[in-house]
Order: sequence, then C-alpha cells, then structure tokens
Amino acid sequence: QVQLVESGGGLVQAGDSLRLSCAASEPTFSTYTMGWFRQAPGKEREFVVGIRWNGGPIYYADSVKGRFTISRDNAKNTVYLQMNNLKPEDTAVYYCAARLGEVVTPRQYYHYWGQGTQVTVSL
Repeated sequence: QVQLVESGGGLVQAGDSLRLSCAASEPTFSTYTMGWFRQAPGKEREFVVGIRWNGGPIYYADSVKGRFTISRDNAKNTVYLQMNNLKPEDTAVYYCAARLGEVVTPRQYYHYWGQGTQVTVSL
C-alpha cells in the first residue's frame, strides 16, 4: 500500500509560483510512475502531468505546458510540481497519484492517491 502526502499548496496571486511536493511511504517508489491531477469545484478531476518511474518520458496537459514542471527524487521518495506563472484557472485541489506502468492520463488507472492540497490563484 503506497501512502502519498501532498504539501505546498496555498493562496497566491496571478503570475506567482508555487512548488508542490508529494512524499511517498513506499520504499519501492522508484518503480512507480507518478502523476499530478487537479480538480476544480464542479469539474472532473483532470490529468496535469505524469512522469515515468525512471524520470522520462514526461507528459503535460496542454493547459500547463511551458508553465509547470514535474520532477522526482527517488532517493527522497518525492515528486515535485513546480508551477510558474499561475493563473486563476489553475485554482483547484491538486492530487498526486501513483501507478505501475507507463504514464497514462485517465485517472482510473492510478491506484494510489494522496489527500490533495488546495491551490488558489487570485487576480
């Protein structure tokens, strides 16, 4: 059972940056593909970015390309999401998720989820 804990969310202004972290309890973290998803009020949970267990390839949703960067430190069992030039439409609860296998976008293929961290971007 992989336990995931997100941190780093908060309230920022448009154009600001935030870095989210997701710490995993699993010592075999390096074998898991990791994904970040987000869910805005009244909307479906959507794929943001995914990174393969070995660091590549990486897939970004079009809405965050060029602004968000995912990275992972397998020695620390942690995956990061650097979010730059934040926009109000980025406001959502952000979740990290883990799966065995390649990066895929549908959330139903991720087996383990964190509790989420709120990101709010004001004008």
